[in-house]
Amino acid sequence: MTVFRIAPAVAEAFPGTLIALITATGLRGHEPWPGTAEALEDLERRLADGSWSPADESDPRIEAWHTAYRAFGTNPRRLRPSVDALGRRMAKKGTLPRINPAVDTYNSVSVRHGLPAGAFDLEQVKGDIEIRYADSGEEFTPLGEPDTVENPKPGEVVYADAAGVLTRCWNHRDAHRTRVTEDSADVVFILETVQEPVHGDLLRTAAQELRDLLAPHADETAVHLLSPATPRIDV
Repeated sequence: MTVFRIAPAVAEAFPGTLIALITATGLRGHEPWPGTAEALEDLERRLADGSWSPADESDPRIEAWHTAYRAFGTNPRRLRPSVDALGRRMAKKGTLPRINPAVDTYNSVSVRHGLPAGAFDLEQVKGDIEIRYADSGEEFTPLGEPDTVENPKPGEVVYADAAGVLTRCWNHRDAHRTRVTEDSADVVFILETVQEPVHGDLLRTAAQELRDLLAPHADETAVHLLSPATPRIDV
C-alpha cells in the first residue's frame, strides 16, 4: 500500500486543491481497449468538425493552473501544465498521440475535461508519495529521457517518493522511473484541480469516466480524493 500526502505548506498555499487518485490493479495493457480507442476517435472527430476544441490558456480551467505555476515561481508559458501542452498539441495536429492504452486513456480524459492528468506505476514507487515544495539539489529524470538529469527549482511543487522527484512543476512532466507501460499492472492515475469550489464536480465526473474506461481491463479499480481537508490517503 502507498500513502499519498499533501504537505501542509502546499495545502495552505493552494486550499482549493482536489486530487482524484484512480487506482487500477491487475491492469492488462497488452489487450485491445476499444473504449479508449472510441474516446480518442470521438475527440478527434469533434475537433475536425468544429463542435469541440481543447481548453486553451484563456479557459478558467487552464488559467487557474497558470496562476498556480506563477505562485511557485514558474513561467507557465515556458513550462506548461500538462493539460495545456496536450491541448495545444492536439489543436495543432488534430490528433492525440498513441502511446499505450493506459496512457492514451488518461490523455483522452484529461483533454476532454481540461484537467491535468498523470499516472505512476506503483511497482516502481519507493515508499510514500508526497506533494511538496522541491528542495535545493534534488534531481529529476524526465519521462522518455533516461540519461537526462534536471534539478527542480527550489520551491516548485513536485510529487516525490523516498527515492526522488516524480514530477516537475506539479504536473508539467512525469519521471521516467515510474512511467506507465503496457506491462504496468498496478497503477495510480491522477486528475487534479486547484479550484475545487468551481471545478470539483467536473473532476469527480472525469475521475468516474476514467475509472469506467479502466475497469474492463483491470481486476479492481477505485477512486480516492485527496485534499487539504483529507491530506493523507492510502491507495
